Amino acid sequence: MQFTVRRLLAALAATAALGAIAPLASAQPAFPNRPLTLVVPFAPGGGTDSIARDLAKTLSERLGQPVVVDNRGGAGGALGADVVAKAKADGHVLLFATSTFATNAAVSPKLPYDPVKDFAPVAMIGRGPLLVVASRQLGATTLAQLVAAGKARPDGLNYCSAGEGSINHLAGEMFRQKSGLALTHVPFKGSGPATVELLAGRIDLFFATVPTILPHVRDSKLPVLAVTSARRSALFPDVPTMAEAGVPGFDVSTWWGILAPAGTPPAVVETLNRAVNDAAAADPVKGRLVHEGADPLRLTPAAFGQALAKELALWRSVASNPAMQLR
Repeated sequence: MQFTVRRLLAALAATAALGAIAPLASAQPAFPNRPLTLVVPFAPGGGTDSIARDLAKTLSERLGQPVVVDNRGGAGGALGADVVAKAKADGHVLLFATSTFATNAAVSPKLPYDPVKDFAPVAMIGRGPLLVVASRQLGATTLAQLVAAGKARPDGLNYCSAGEGSINHLAGEMFRQKSGLALTHVPFKGSGPATVELLAGRIDLFFATVPTILPHVRDSKLPVLAVTSARRSALFPDVPTMAEAGVPGFDVSTWWGILAPAGTPPAVVETLNRAVNDAAAADPVKGRLVHEGADPLRLTPAAFGQALAKELALWRSVASNPAMQLR
């Protein structure tokens, strides 16, 4: 009798323990359990927005939930990044980040978020070089000719960008620092207006992203003097790198990746990493990246975090130069 009672009590205790665990398990719903939002910190219609929309569509198919693109342009991408930094850390609100995430942080120390502490790296999907293009009116078809033209002018040359703190801006600033040329930065509100002025000959030089400038290069309206990556571009195998053209140590690329709010559970980050990497490895995303001169990547969250830290260190070093032009 005593043995039977003890067994009954043990069974009741086990049942009670399972009853206590069940609510805890049910408190952690499967991910994702509702539509996701992919914040694009730029206006709709550009190259970045197009890649993000392709990725969102494929992600939706892989995650089984709608992925809605939310364009939050402004302040060099800071407005959109701030939305994600302050979102609930459950993986349902994500940032489609680009190299401007790092360059803007380098020149804007008073951002409403910390680019490292307030985000969880998820995946980097691709990297691509910038194209160094000059106006036809300048008459330079090589980097050496451009340098000679700059030295021959009392006021030097000017270069345009999509805005202060953009990748175009800091790439041009790095060139100024390494070459010693007199270069004046002329920022615009986006790459479109900057390209118009370059084509008109009112701007001499542009460190342009491939999607921005490729149609004009293919129409022979602008010469490509160099690519900014460490190795040559598959799109332009005959165009030298900046190092080959006489500027050693120049290795700049634009990139695309996904960030989540800091504190997002590791299991959710891993689920997103697999889904994003798989989506980026398939068309239409892969095809778009290759078409635009980029190399598709498949990085772990940790590897993306290391790459982002390296980017921030590089651009903060450039921006900390006392002669840095911030206008």
